[in-house]
Amino acid sequence: MNFPPETLFLDDAHSALVILDQSLLPGEVKYIPLTTLEQVYDAIKELKVRGAPAIGVAAAMGIYIHMKRYVQSNRPEVGGFLTELERAGVYLSLSRPTAVNLRWALREMSEAVRNQKAKNASELVHILHSCCEQIKDKDIETNKRIGEHGAALIKPDMGILTHCNAGALATTGYGTALAPIYYAHERGVRLRVYADETRPVLQGARLTAFELQRAGVDVTLICDNMAATVMANGWVDAVFVGCDRVAANGDTANKIGTHGVAILAKRFNIPFYVCAPFSTIDRDTSTGADIVIEERDPAEITDLWYTKPMAPLGVKVFNPSFDVTPGELITAFITEKGMINAPF
Repeated sequence: MNFPPETLFLDDAHSALVILDQSLLPGEVKYIPLTTLEQVYDAIKELKVRGAPAIGVAAAMGIYIHMKRYVQSNRPEVGGFLTELERAGVYLSLSRPTAVNLRWALREMSEAVRNQKAKNASELVHILHSCCEQIKDKDIETNKRIGEHGAALIKPDMGILTHCNAGALATTGYGTALAPIYYAHERGVRLRVYADETRPVLQGARLTAFELQRAGVDVTLICDNMAATVMANGWVDAVFVGCDRVAANGDTANKIGTHGVAILAKRFNIPFYVCAPFSTIDRDTSTGADIVIEERDPAEITDLWYTKPMAPLGVKVFNPSFDVTPGELITAFITEKGMINAPF
């Protein structure tokens, strides 16, 4: 696999969205075509494509593929096209309810055609095609700018801890939390990265460690419960994480375990930075208490990585996919528009 990897792209000739199946990494690098709305929904739900920016782009391209096939099969009038577009958007939005980029991208696609005076539905399909490609291009450019702004905080020989995967694999290129690391690394700045394994789905172990190692970055994988130890040892100078949604007051939803890392960073006086595109800020959500937290299959904890179950049969399991870090624990947000410092 080349680096950075291409996480997803359109195969327009075959009316397919092609994704890198991240559920198979690092053991197997496999691209799979998605040709139906249901396949796109399942790929997002099952973490075959994941990371807030990548989910948004996948949803946008999935909507385009679906509407292209819908028009070819049904030849609807403009009104029927818009009705089906709304239905498809609502359906896809339920695949990962916490990630605001998903809703943002679907809204961008809808608004691109709502006010058009198109003669027929085929014209609207062309507009959707242009819109989803623009969303992808904007994501790549946004991530590069996040990297540039964040790299200004990185000094030679710094130790950086990150949680989950907010790198190239979580976007359509470069990443968010890893973007400053890549930007600095490409310019010859020596640094060390400590990657939390990120239980229970192991995005840090399977994905972050994988892509950093491929890029030649000095990365050390640690279990989630080792973060306090590496901080106490003085090995961590900053924490960089991504996020799935930021409330208006700065409370931030990210992969489960992020809140604990932020508490540890506060204890050891280590700056805690959240790297995210501006579109991740949800002004319609007042505080973190208003963010819907997705709960996932208990088998991710009891069975997923084991040859046989490693928990008592029938034991109760609590498996939230995200937690909310209070804004008071966040040093700053790093966006494509620059730094947003407290108070938020």
